Amino acid sequence: MLARKGARKPADVPREVLALLEKGEIETVNLSEWLALDQRKLIGNTFPAMGLEELIPGLETVIDELKKATAIKVIEAVGEQLSEYALSECKTDELFEKLSTHPADTVRCYAPYLHARDSQLVVNEQLEKCLISVSDAHFGVREVAWMALRPSIAENLSLAIPFLEEWTRSMDENVRRFTTEATRPRGVWCTHIGELKEHPELALPLLEMLKADPARYVQNSVANWLNDASKTRPDFVSDLTQSWLMESEGNKATAYIVKRARRSLGK
Repeated sequence: MLARKGARKPADVPREVLALLEKGEIETVNLSEWLALDQRKLIGNTFPAMGLEELIPGLETVIDELKKATAIKVIEAVGEQLSEYALSECKTDELFEKLSTHPADTVRCYAPYLHARDSQLVVNEQLEKCLISVSDAHFGVREVAWMALRPSIAENLSLAIPFLEEWTRSMDENVRRFTTEATRPRGVWCTHIGELKEHPELALPLLEMLKADPARYVQNSVANWLNDASKTRPDFVSDLTQSWLMESEGNKATAYIVKRARRSLGK
C-alpha cells in the first residue's frame, strides 16, 4: 500500500486507498490522489483527535459556500478559517504544531495559512515560522506553502527578498527552490507580482545565488522564473542569461537553466 505508484486519474483511485486517505492514515503519492480525496471527510475524521471537533460544522459551511470547490480552493478556505480561529483563541503556534506534523499531507497543507494570514507578524516572521512547511517532504505541502505565503511576500518585497537570499544558501533544495517559486513574476494558480514583472532585477539577489544550483528541482524553478520575466522584460532575461553563459565556463547547470529560461524569447 505505502509503495503504490498511484492512479493516473482521480476517478481511478482504489476505494481502499481513498478510504485510508480520508481517514488521514496515509499520504497521497501523486496529484490524482490529492485531487480525489474528499476534504470534508478528512476533516471529519481527523479534527476530533486534535481537539477541533467544534470547528467541523463551520468548516463544512465554508466549503459548501465556495463557488468552485477545487482542492486548492478548499485548502485555502479551510486554512484561512483556521487562522482566524487560532488568532481569536491565541492558539496559533499550538495549532500550527498539530497541523504541520500530522501524518496526512492534506492536513499539513492547512498549516502555513495560520502564520501567512497573521497580520501581527511581518513577512520575515511568517516565513520563519512556516519553514517546516516549506521544507516538507511532500510535494503538495510545499506547493501550498509558497501559495499561502506569496501574498505577503509580494506586498513586502523589500523585506522578503533579503530574507529569502539567506534561504538560497540552505542545504535543503526544497528551501532553495521556494525562494524562486514563491516570487515568480507570473506564477501558476496565483496572482501575478506586477513589481517583479516590470522590475525583475529586484530579484537578482536570489537569481544570482541559484544560477548554478546543482538540484534539477531548483534549476527548473529558476528557469521558470526567468521565463515568466521574459514575457514583460525580454531584454532583462536576454542580457542576464547571456552574461551567465559568459561567466559560467561551461557549467552544465547554468546552461540548462539558460536554455529553459529562453524558451519564450522571440515568440
